[in-house]
Amino acid sequence: MADQSQVKVSEKSRRIGLTWTEAGDRALAAATTGRGGMDGWYIGYNKDMALEFIEAAAAWARRFNQAAKHLEEIAIDDERADILAYRIRFASGHKIVALSSRPSNLRGKSGCAVIDEAAFHEDLAGLLKAALAFTMWGGLVRVISTHNGADNAFNGLVNEIRAGRLPYSLHRTTFDDALAEGLYKKISQYRGLEWTEESEQEWRREIIEFYGDNASEELFCVPRAASGSYLSAILIEARMCEGVPVLRYEVPTEFGARSEEVRRSETEAWCEDNLAGALGALDPKLASCFGEDFGRSGDLTVIWPLQIARDLVRRTPFIVELRNVPFRNQEQILFYIVDRLPRLIAGAMDARGNGQYLAETAAHRYGARIAQVMLSEAWYRENMPRYKAAFEDGTIAIPKDADVLWDHRAIVLERGVAKVAERRAGQDGKGRHGDSAIAGALAYFASREGAHALAYTPVAEGRFVRGARGF
Repeated sequence: MADQSQVKVSEKSRRIGLTWTEAGDRALAAATTGRGGMDGWYIGYNKDMALEFIEAAAAWARRFNQAAKHLEEIAIDDERADILAYRIRFASGHKIVALSSRPSNLRGKSGCAVIDEAAFHEDLAGLLKAALAFTMWGGLVRVISTHNGADNAFNGLVNEIRAGRLPYSLHRTTFDDALAEGLYKKISQYRGLEWTEESEQEWRREIIEFYGDNASEELFCVPRAASGSYLSAILIEARMCEGVPVLRYEVPTEFGARSEEVRRSETEAWCEDNLAGALGALDPKLASCFGEDFGRSGDLTVIWPLQIARDLVRRTPFIVELRNVPFRNQEQILFYIVDRLPRLIAGAMDARGNGQYLAETAAHRYGARIAQVMLSEAWYRENMPRYKAAFEDGTIAIPKDADVLWDHRAIVLERGVAKVAERRAGQDGKGRHGDSAIAGALAYFASREGAHALAYTPVAEGRFVRGARGF
């Protein structure tokens, strides 16, 4: 409850006590007089939930030694029928009231609106529209839910937040997160049992078996029935631009046996012949960033620069694909490119496995501007919705290239998370593994991180710094 954002959204495992703790937060606020005190309005999707929340809030009120005037059931006149509501009145003059899920019930009210199990309400959009009016006068909105399918409005809300389209706070608490915070220890204490690590693991296994095929959604915040390609071909092609080169450098296996001097010389010649012109054409006034996905003998290494135009569209000037290139020569090519990127603000590099060497070396050379990214399910969950939003909003421009298209089509939803599918053959019949799509996502990530870092740079009063006006 330390996060006091005006609008807070929480995706959660079932039965971990999050609603119970929210009841405590509402009781504390309702019991407070003066600044910080406010009414609480709870909206569940059935009567039992409403009663459970009010009883939890009343228990918290007693714990806080705040005497609730009374717990009562009242009837609200409704156009269709009387709707049962539950209320606690506090000595502060504030109250906690449980309402039905009709959006009109929130009209004209203020305080904190709690929408519980939001994925199961018939009109979540209407409820949010009514609840958000609370924020105009300093009120709060709390949206809490387990998932109920990938196409559900709640999952849409979560993805909009992750994509950066909505300025709300987002929290995620899985069954294992709750266990790590002491859930089973508390259950053992409540039931009068002795806690042991073994008993906790056995209980965890039983709970997961109980939920069966639904465990991922019910316990681990993974929306069900989410599958298929993440980006449509139409959407990808809409962001493709003619004339953006994809520069490919492949060396034979025996290249690695040549002397370092020979390898460096041949690689330098390739850079001068292929990269010098493309780099020289960059706009020196625009901020630059890049992403890099690492590969060696199997996968490709892809280096993807971006320049942030004045309209904030991230434009790709070129991309580089390296196949079978030794580590030191990859480093040589990377430094040739990055040394010449004007106004470099950030880079994001794949730091898994052997890629960690190149990412670490780049961080030594360019400093904190380089993010060494350990690509993981959590990283994909947080950042792929933002990358997709860039395609939907038209804020990214990429090369018009068949392999770039199919790399992006290789991003699929697995257990509710967008990630790259199995290896496939490229246009040349050689293996690819979504390499350019990962590099593009890393480049977009770098563009956001770098832009945030440079959004405000304080300057001593009375001084003028050339070029300090930003992009």
